[in-house]
Amino acid sequence: MSALNLIPLVRRMGPRDPHEAHRVASPLELFFDLVFVVAISSAAAQLHHGLSAAHYETILGFGLVFFAIWWAWMNYAWFASAYDCDDVVYRLLTFAIMAGSLLLAAGVPDLFDDGQSVAVVTGYAVMRLAMVALWLRVAKDDRPHRTTALTYAVGITVVQGLWIARLALDGAGVLYATFGLLVLAELTVPWLAEQRGGPTPFHPHHIAERYGLFTIIVLGEVILASVQAIQGVLAKPVTGTSATGHGPVTAAEAGGGGGLTPGLVLLAVGGLLIVFSLWWLYFKREHVDLIGQGRTMTWVFSYAHVCVFAAVAAVGAGLAAAVDVVEHAAIAGPRAIAFALAVPIAVYSMVLGSLHAAADHDPRTAVPAIGLSVVVLGIAALGLEMPLAVLLIGIAMAGAVAEHVLFARRRLDAAPDDGMPATSAG
Repeated sequence: MSALNLIPLVRRMGPRDPHEAHRVASPLELFFDLVFVVAISSAAAQLHHGLSAAHYETILGFGLVFFAIWWAWMNYAWFASAYDCDDVVYRLLTFAIMAGSLLLAAGVPDLFDDGQSVAVVTGYAVMRLAMVALWLRVAKDDRPHRTTALTYAVGITVVQGLWIARLALDGAGVLYATFGLLVLAELTVPWLAEQRGGPTPFHPHHIAERYGLFTIIVLGEVILASVQAIQGVLAKPVTGTSATGHGPVTAAEAGGGGGLTPGLVLLAVGGLLIVFSLWWLYFKREHVDLIGQGRTMTWVFSYAHVCVFAAVAAVGAGLAAAVDVVEHAAIAGPRAIAFALAVPIAVYSMVLGSLHAAADHDPRTAVPAIGLSVVVLGIAALGLEMPLAVLLIGIAMAGAVAEHVLFARRRLDAAPDDGMPATSAG
């Protein structure tokens, strides 16, 4: 008989050992990430359509939605690192957060159209109030962190009430201003809770793995979005009559669609180089050492990743919009979409480069990231044909990877032995 995976209905929610051996992401956490990527995919799809239609205000809408997705994900990730008791109640509350993310995803189109969405606010409320229930369990069972847990519970509840009240407001200026204020309130709750009642425990290796796995899953969404865009082109029927008067029009005569054109091939190659390079540049070093350099660096690492995750998702939207440009299905021109692709790549590169430089206490660590950012933005500014622009951006990113492989290792070998781990190169 195979072993049954039986879990108790309720167990004490005490803190996990931050030095626990072999601590890895649980199947529930992996499922949690997968569900959240559905919401990211919905936001990225709206950004893709907005970019293609030259409705650049959708960039701001994407930022608003992405903050809600990332904030709920991050709060749960850190909570689970400290208090994952894996009982039935814990799993059900986790499912509630996941259901809230799906409800949020369903309301994303309305938010992009109107600036308000009852579905998005409701989904966000479900996610946040489920977190309140989890913190109340901690307040009951973990007496040393009772003040911290109660501060979290009260702070989240108050801010969530303000989000709901915001539904009564109207006007773009008022909505954006109140959004900014409530974002500051959200960011303040963890800081206030950890200051008042003491920091909650977390497992550095577990957190680093959680962030890395989420990066991989978002990269998978980028690949899926790009492949679906190309599939859509290949599935287009080629209609009309050939110039010879005999038979249907050819793909070449149609000006695109109905076949794998040279432009699409170049774009696909460039897109793959971009995605592969994004992965390599993230995992070129271990991030656990960033988390272990004091609480300030831990906060910076945690919050800065909103830019990392959002940039990766935006790259997927940019690649899909690039396919539209190649197939003459976009209003936006090649230069605009090249910038829509280059800007998130530059943000991604600069954020990671800055984190690595801070961890190494050496500004020179960020020089390759600065160089890559300048190059990709320069390529976008040239106004090249879309396939060539994507291919050159991909080659530039592959060059950044090659720089790390060939030169960063050489610099590390030539440096005096100061106890720095080999994984910190680059």
